[in-house]
Amino acid sequence: MAFYVYLLASKKNGTLYLGVTNDIVRRGFEHRAKVIDGFTKRYGVDKLVWFEVYDDAITAITREKELKKWRRAWKIRLIEESNPEWIDLYSGISS
Repeated sequence: MAFYVYLLASKKNGTLYLGVTNDIVRRGFEHRAKVIDGFTKRYGVDKLVWFEVYDDAITAITREKELKKWRRAWKIRLIEESNPEWIDLYSGISS
């Protein structure tokens, strides 16, 4: 089973959200459809701009905790290294 660490954004250089899941398509849909009350719904954070895949939950959760300690500028650099245009990656993984 795959586990994902992911970053969502409201827009380029907008509000960021970092999460971990074992079903990125389902979780991405939940964020986009705003079905769960919370941070992403409140701030309109629904564009998948970066993710990494891991083979086990412990490694993914460890990576998420590490990234949560990062400065915002470091997270932006991480996004822009692989997605400089901040393209929403959800459509590419959901089909």
